[in-house]
Amino acid sequence: MHSRKTLFITGVSSGLGNALAQEALAAGHCVIGTVRSEAALQAFEALSTERAHGVILDVTEFDRINSAVAQIETTYGPVDVLVNNAGYGHEGIFEESPLEEMRRQFDVNVFGAVAVTKAFVPYFRQRRAGHILNITSMGGTITMPGISYYCASKFALEGLSDTLSKELLPFNIFVTAVAPGSFRTDWAGRSMQRTARSIADYDASFDPIRKARVEKSGKQLGDPRKAAQAMLQIIASPTPPAHLLLGSDALNLVRDKLSRAASEIDQWEALSRSTDG
Repeated sequence: MHSRKTLFITGVSSGLGNALAQEALAAGHCVIGTVRSEAALQAFEALSTERAHGVILDVTEFDRINSAVAQIETTYGPVDVLVNNAGYGHEGIFEESPLEEMRRQFDVNVFGAVAVTKAFVPYFRQRRAGHILNITSMGGTITMPGISYYCASKFALEGLSDTLSKELLPFNIFVTAVAPGSFRTDWAGRSMQRTARSIADYDASFDPIRKARVEKSGKQLGDPRKAAQAMLQIIASPTPPAHLLLGSDALNLVRDKLSRAASEIDQWEALSRSTDG
């Protein structure tokens, strides 16, 4: 039997957060999960009367996060694992998408994760123990037309995670960016915010992409339950990676992107070297 842990997961009502909560509870762990309504709280706590504890908290309620986390540490702590899972996808052509929609995307996907992490790090550091999982995306390494705001937010979270893993390592705190490919969640369905189309020039390149994404929703390659089991393996590992891809699609697309990046570096090497003094 592995050691029983207490996990704090943001966004446990749906998607990978919900799958991870269910698998963690089934494995005997305690799970504290953030939800955004009383109904969602009751549905979550019904998963286990003893070990599932819900907290009504939106990750963008920045002035509430520190006190909420302090209360959680007192009531249910110590928390062993923080999982920053709350997030959503924004789809829209860059030129058509208002700046306000990018602010919202970053508030949830980046600043929300940062605020929750900031609240937990002092506890982890004092205990010289802890593991932070940031759910990023293959879209934090590869990009595709029509999701510039989303990819930008995941690139930001990847960079943050990687830096933080180095800062916290001396305190025996691990940080893992978990980058899923396409999974059968609400990401491309109910959770996706789509900006209305307005510029005809983009019809030919983008409309087929939007249509394909809508049609594929619910039929994606990835199984959320298997993703959850993979994350539990990472949590149990004494030497977790700083970055983990989930799904063969993520594996293939990221490998391809990295090999193309390496060729481009080689191709422009002389120019890159020419700037040395």
